[in-house]
Amino acid sequence: MNASPSPIRIDDLGIMLRPDHGRAILRFFVPGLEDVGPGESRAAGVIERIMALTDLQVDTALRDIDERLADRHPNFDDVLHRNAELVVQRLVPGTVLSAARQRLFGATFSHEYTIEGAALCNPSIVRHPSQPDDGRTAFILSVRGIGEGHRSSIGFRTGWVTSDGDVHIEAPGALPCMALAAPGVHRRAVLHRSLSDLGDDQENAAFVLEGLPEVFDDSLLAARVEALAADAATRRNIDTTTTHLARVAESSYHLTFPMRSDVSERVLWPQTSAEAHGMEDARFVEITDGSSPRYCATYTAFDGTNIAQHLLTTDDFVSFNVSPMAGDAAKGKGLALFPRKVHGQYVALSRSDRETNSIAFSDDLHCWDTSTIIQSPELPWEILQLGNCGSPIETKAGWLVLTHGVGPLRTYSIGAILLDLDEPMHVLKIAHEPVIRPGRLHRDGYVPNVVYTCGALAIGDQLVLPYGVGDQAIAVATLSIDELIDSMRSTARHRRSDPHD
Repeated sequence: MNASPSPIRIDDLGIMLRPDHGRAILRFFVPGLEDVGPGESRAAGVIERIMALTDLQVDTALRDIDERLADRHPNFDDVLHRNAELVVQRLVPGTVLSAARQRLFGATFSHEYTIEGAALCNPSIVRHPSQPDDGRTAFILSVRGIGEGHRSSIGFRTGWVTSDGDVHIEAPGALPCMALAAPGVHRRAVLHRSLSDLGDDQENAAFVLEGLPEVFDDSLLAARVEALAADAATRRNIDTTTTHLARVAESSYHLTFPMRSDVSERVLWPQTSAEAHGMEDARFVEITDGSSPRYCATYTAFDGTNIAQHLLTTDDFVSFNVSPMAGDAAKGKGLALFPRKVHGQYVALSRSDRETNSIAFSDDLHCWDTSTIIQSPELPWEILQLGNCGSPIETKAGWLVLTHGVGPLRTYSIGAILLDLDEPMHVLKIAHEPVIRPGRLHRDGYVPNVVYTCGALAIGDQLVLPYGVGDQAIAVATLSIDELIDSMRSTARHRRSDPHD
């Protein structure tokens, strides 16, 4: 599957990961409150009908469910039990249920959701935390699965690159699973900036937040909110501030998957209202300067109307911490973290204005207040907008940044720029032609005329580049980093400082 010609050699590996319609998770389901469209709960009538069934009907229904579905969910009975507990509290107190009928309640108020029912796209790739000792380089590939209602989740694949440059991606595990969310920790600076964006960073917010440490948990926040409520006689809009605080705070949570699960079976599924309609475009990066956490990913949280940048962190791809990001530079889509600090500060690529590439600096990973534009659309293939295609890759020549440009007919192509290692706001080189652009065989898909990646992996001089095709499937290519950098043109600023380039 070949894209349009590139100024450098691109080796298409013949890999094409397509959505697997058999990969399903179990979700809580309430009739009348489906994911899309207005409606009122029809739970009461369903409960009455379940209670009216005979024991034989209950047993027959459960046998059918077990025969069709029980073997494709590793925690089938646990999920049914948990979902039943959310429903049976509606029953008259004292109602006695058999184990079978309670299990049927759980099954009736559950449904299967095919996480890749529509598409598989927007990959990023990092080294696996556990490396083999046979010369291969193991990796983890994050993927965006899109299912019914265009709801997105984050999944994973694993694979390796041989010493000869061959890339192998393993088939995913057969039993996708979600983790239960537990409360996370909150950051005072994030809440301040988030409430400011809501027009509510005033007296009430100050009362709550200034009485808290920089990092705190739900119990400390609840105590301060309770103190605010106790002072209601001398304040206004307490309910508004309390609602805003709760909305921001719920976006911090913790997930832990069973150790026995395979990485490819773990699904990061939306847990909060801010991401209720999707977790999109995760840009994973391995932090290389030894600071903690080892892996970070920025992703777009989508609630059906609004978007926000959130942060995932993990050391092992078993436990994940999730938290919101704040500040003007973190607005919009496409924040991508550098793999190490520069001059003692965290650095990120930003596209907060929705059409240019910018650089932002911060003293922490969560607050990104300002950014500086480093690249604006100029060439035909990027004339609509620019953005990054994942975290920068450190080379001896500079920070190699894969970019995306959007041109006529909303065609997405992959380009590249090179940034100064010590002063990354300075662009040294630009690829004046796309590295990969949609060719005739890349035109079709869930979203046509799109090639797009959320991150590549450097192994020596080789760049392993997974990329989405038509927002439908994922291809993999390799290319020489040195050849790519040599093919790029020096900027006017760089030519003035180095006339022999």
